[in-house]
Amino acid sequence: MKQSLLIIALILSIFTTQAQDNKIKVLNLGVFHLSYTPDAHSTKFDEKSNMSQIQEVNELIAKFKPTIIVVEKSPKYQADLEKSYQAYLNDPEGEKAKYTNETGLMAFEIGRLAGTKRIYAIDHKMGYQYYQDRLAKKLNSDNYFETVNIVDSLRKIEKRNPEIVGFKNVISYMNTQGYRDQSFNSNVDYLFYANSKNKFEGVDQASKFYHRNLRMFANICKIEANENDRILIISGAAHASFFHDFLSRSYIYEVEPVEKYLHPNDNL
Repeated sequence: MKQSLLIIALILSIFTTQAQDNKIKVLNLGVFHLSYTPDAHSTKFDEKSNMSQIQEVNELIAKFKPTIIVVEKSPKYQADLEKSYQAYLNDPEGEKAKYTNETGLMAFEIGRLAGTKRIYAIDHKMGYQYYQDRLAKKLNSDNYFETVNIVDSLRKIEKRNPEIVGFKNVISYMNTQGYRDQSFNSNVDYLFYANSKNKFEGVDQASKFYHRNLRMFANICKIEANENDRILIISGAAHASFFHDFLSRSYIYEVEPVEKYLHPNDNL
């Protein structure tokens, strides 16, 4: 009997190892938006005077050796994205001045350093209201305002300020589980407390943001890839927190820890 159980355990172990070997490696990098963003949450940072800090992160992330890079841009601009990326590869110094966001300053440069051939746009815009302050005030919802205040105070801590701790350390912090949880809080959780008696105004807005991230992740899943590919996702940290949730339970993808690349000496 014991022998039979050992054989079954061994077979299951072999199948589990094979399944893991066949998974597509993914590095899910959450960042704050460089340059202008219409998002409700933004981070103050002068990209032009801090290019060396951005380049340091680019060189570290390029060691992941992505074969595919995914960026927060609408698929309707896919052709333009590929054309711009090719122009950057042909003349990075001449093209750098044209790009002020994380697609140009990070994705293109990481792709150049890593020799990445394929880049994809996966964003899916949807309209929704982050805040329901007026309704929450009408409902006397203390829980709503308490959650908002906590999230706002967390947003102001030094670890989120690149002008204090540096670009790399902020990006590292934004890819911790603690920060991912904050991202859920700041985009979804407080809306549980802004719903009138027979309606669900708050959570209906939260569901639109969740819906948007589901569609963005579905766009990633549409990309043809196999176990030989390595996918780098570069998106706003809130989106990355949702993607991490989806990826961590996936039978197709395997998440690589961002910290492994940003702080490689800590993993020795």
